[in-house]
Amino acid sequence: MMQLIASKQGKNDKYDQLRCVRSDGSTTGCMMPRQGVLPHDLIHYVVETALAYRHGFLGMVAAGADIGYAMEQSHAYDNPALAHQAIHAEAIVESLQAQLWSGAFDQAMFDAGLESACAMRGCAAPVLENAGGAAALYEAALVLGQRWQQLAYYDTLELEFLPA
Repeated sequence: MMQLIASKQGKNDKYDQLRCVRSDGSTTGCMMPRQGVLPHDLIHYVVETALAYRHGFLGMVAAGADIGYAMEQSHAYDNPALAHQAIHAEAIVESLQAQLWSGAFDQAMFDAGLESACAMRGCAAPVLENAGGAAALYEAALVLGQRWQQLAYYDTLELEFLPA
């Protein structure tokens, strides 16, 4: 288990904060750019939790990786050693984030974004049937996004990440 503590900073700040507390008590964290929708790292929480990914971005962090290292690894397009879950998680998050920015879910656009993101990383796109599909991921991201938007400045949102 790993606890994610997302802290909303001040009204005029450009970044919020994420701190990860692993089951052994060790911590790592990063700044999260404000983007008008649910922060990218919290979209990872939605995706990796719903898909029960153990080896995605958050899985790497839960296993002991520094969050900066895990970010670098999950964005390395040319790393053949990177677990497929990490590659797929990043591609799904990117596609889902684009849908959140557009303000409505479009299956064809999501699929095109996912195919493109995976092709760029040299792998096939994953099948998303076991989590209720991409639309269910979008809905889960909207729900968490509402919780995040309703959070007062300088308040925190705590989530538990349980790698499968």
